[in-house]
Amino acid sequence: MSPTATRNIPILDLTPEIEALWDELNAAFQRVMRSGQFIGGPEVEAFEREAAAYLGVEHAIGVNSGTDALVIALRALGIGPGDEVITTPFSFFATAESISNVGAEPVFVDIDERTFNIDPTKIEAAITPRTKAILPVHLYGRPADMDAIAAIAERHGLKVIEDCAQSFGATWRGRKTGTIGDAGAYSFFPSKNLGAFGDAGLIATNDGDIAQRARMLRAHGSKRKYHNELLGYNSRLDALQAALLRAKLPHVDAWNEGRRVAAKRYGELIADVPGVTTPEIVDGHVFHQYTIRIQDADRDTVQRRLTEAGIGTMVYYPVPQDRLPVYRGKEGRCPISDTLARQVLSLPIGPTIPPEHQERVAEELRRSLA
Repeated sequence: MSPTATRNIPILDLTPEIEALWDELNAAFQRVMRSGQFIGGPEVEAFEREAAAYLGVEHAIGVNSGTDALVIALRALGIGPGDEVITTPFSFFATAESISNVGAEPVFVDIDERTFNIDPTKIEAAITPRTKAILPVHLYGRPADMDAIAAIAERHGLKVIEDCAQSFGATWRGRKTGTIGDAGAYSFFPSKNLGAFGDAGLIATNDGDIAQRARMLRAHGSKRKYHNELLGYNSRLDALQAALLRAKLPHVDAWNEGRRVAAKRYGELIADVPGVTTPEIVDGHVFHQYTIRIQDADRDTVQRRLTEAGIGTMVYYPVPQDRLPVYRGKEGRCPISDTLARQVLSLPIGPTIPPEHQERVAEELRRSLA
């Protein structure tokens, strides 16, 4: 076996994209350092303009994190105490946590086992007089069925906030995720398809009133300093993160295509592995994660064997949100989510993952299932 074959394969390797953009990233860093302006300012304003143009929206508002993007978007839409927000149980805790942190109540609707996203056919049964919004998550980079969700929202007079933490650049019928509902919330956590060098987030909207409230809320509820009109947050996007994101933004489509190529290659390599279901390759999917289902073996045992073989994997997510201790009493209504939480396993992927690494992952997966 060659030395390369014995090397560990991480779930994600950020080094290639950093090395490829080293001069651009270094220039952005130097530009901010020499400007002496580290909070807001021209770098943040330029990134917001460029992100809005990329997404095809009127307004892009930079914030401190993807979680803050959700919280501020919810509040900018007037969601608060006494309201209910329908969402998926199969997501990172920040989704439901954001709803709870604005005083509203998350209502969990089960998912479609093919897409891992909220099942639109089950949403209307969960609507009550207190329901004010639907918050779909485009999980793993696959867009949720926004046509169906938007139609339900229109029929019932509900707002739609899209959680795009894993789907920057993904499209639904030609439109970028996060631009179809009333607002979209993005995370630029370093591992995302467009990742910063720390925490960073963004809110996208075509509604000028929502945008104005979001801008106020991110800056302690003020339009002008020392003239606070709302109880807000300290959630400004750092100039340094904005500058680094500006350097990376022009490359995100190429990187997303690299992920799609890698996903197709995995599909070919492991399509015939018994008891393993691979994700569908559909239009607009940007494969933030490549997540398989292990149905005829114990997932945790398979993961342990892969770890011992030097293959990095992750389980997103082992505990559905409705099963978390903080939401005790809400569990038990989402059996598909419960089942998939025991089956899902995300394999190494990235825009530049070498084919030989994927071949080794496939080989070790077969061995771990044997």
